[in-house]
Amino acid sequence: MSITREQVLDCLKTIAAPGGTDMVSAGLARALNIDGTTVRFVMEVSSPDPYLPIKKEAEEKLRGIGAESISIVMTAHSQPTAPPDLKPSRSAAAAGPAKIPGIDKIIAVASGKGGVGKSTVAANLACALTAEGKRVGMLDADVYGPSQPRMLGVSGRPQSPDGKLILPLRNFGVTMMSIGLMTNDDQAVVWRGPMLMGALQQMLSQVQWGALDVLIVDLPPGTGDVQMTLAQKAQLDGAIIVSTPQDVALLDARKGIDMFNQMNTPIIGMIENMSTHICSNCGHEEHVFGHGGVAAEAEKIGVPLLAEIPLHLDIRMAADGGAPIVVSKPDSAQAQAFRKVAKSLIENKNI
Repeated sequence: MSITREQVLDCLKTIAAPGGTDMVSAGLARALNIDGTTVRFVMEVSSPDPYLPIKKEAEEKLRGIGAESISIVMTAHSQPTAPPDLKPSRSAAAAGPAKIPGIDKIIAVASGKGGVGKSTVAANLACALTAEGKRVGMLDADVYGPSQPRMLGVSGRPQSPDGKLILPLRNFGVTMMSIGLMTNDDQAVVWRGPMLMGALQQMLSQVQWGALDVLIVDLPPGTGDVQMTLAQKAQLDGAIIVSTPQDVALLDARKGIDMFNQMNTPIIGMIENMSTHICSNCGHEEHVFGHGGVAAEAEKIGVPLLAEIPLHLDIRMAADGGAPIVVSKPDSAQAQAFRKVAKSLIENKNI
């Protein structure tokens, strides 16, 4: 039997918080999401340790009103400081990012700006690597705009039988985790930086990924909190930069490349997406966004141009339909372009 938002709030109001208030009045239940008997929210606190008893009491009382699955993410925000330095400190460099158990390689798929098809490339690349016999995971780190559940045809809520590890979902041989699986399709994720970083760390370290040859991380566009957190917390083996050929996209792509350089993450290569369009009626080839810009940039920074992916209706329809073109039309020229990238990464021992 489903529980209501009012029931959950009334329950949390019975739990004392520091300062003589309750959890709700103290703002300790943020981004509250209720789905049937599943309750999720974020506790943004100054330091986790003093709030662990409150978290435990909340879990016990929520089970008492019928909650069967409870996910409480605790995030600790820091005091206001000077703007962060993208270059890792000596102490951080000495400690080094952590290796995730069971995962051989972590590859980020990134772009400087949105709308260049980065998520479509990531989904097809994951499926192409699976077709080449690799054990592949997909972490959808685009918290504000998660699209991998739709593109990989995954639905349902991840479960956590022991309350500690989250069980990811799987389709087309790809093991996948996304914040989109924990929210409704039309629900916005209204989180500040500390909450976002806490969720990302949980998806990295508290998901039962199993044994993987590679974890593909679909990053959000830009050079923000998610990118910095990933590079600082996980041992990234490389990044693939996706861009369209137009100058505006390349301007932002250069910023993404510079960010990874500052974080000592190697650039594996670049992919030019929407490289060319061939009219389905007359066969005329047209470079809608220009041509060759990504190839020139790749040559300039000394990395391979991994592929030139065409602007094709079938790629878009396959992604919207929940079966990437590598899966839905494996013999098509468009699918073979992604398979070529996967083979190249394996041959060059990037994966």
